[in-house]
Amino acid sequence: MKTRYLTGAAAAFFALNLAACGSMSERDKNTTTGAVIGGAAGAVLTGGSTAGTVGGAVVGGVIGNKVDPNKK
Repeated sequence: MKTRYLTGAAAAFFALNLAACGSMSERDKNTTTGAVIGGAAGAVLTGGSTAGTVGGAVVGGVIGNKVDPNKK
């Protein structure tokens, strides 16, 4: 029962987050995506360390912010 509750809560959380991204600019979306990927990578590389996760999110966010979606 607990797994079912957590799955439902996670699905609702992600649905709300996706709805909030509708009005974001491409740069904001890239920054957010970079922060999420960087945070996940930092957590994996440091074994779940808080400093590694936050550091990865910061670095990923900066990189995502610098990506130019219009550049070909």
